[in-house]
Amino acid sequence: MGTEKTSFILGKKNLITIGAGFLVLILGFVLMAGGESTSPDEFVEAEIFSTQRITVAPITVILGFIIVGIGIMIRPEKTLVEQANSDKV
Repeated sequence: MGTEKTSFILGKKNLITIGAGFLVLILGFVLMAGGESTSPDEFVEAEIFSTQRITVAPITVILGFIIVGIGIMIRPEKTLVEQANSDKV
């Protein structure tokens, strides 16, 4: 059998960017969850409809999805074809 080099499609920069995007996503969902209420029997409008839960958290989640998408689309330094051609020379 021939010796074929197999490599992962995404490079190191891609994986770091995707990981950072997932961390931003997790942060957004944690911000959206907020904290526990002071009393489960009473409705406190300021806790549920706070700026953190209504504005900051969804923007953070969308930003996380954008970062993950960018991480997927970043072109690696060398493609498999370029690596194979440089190894033959």
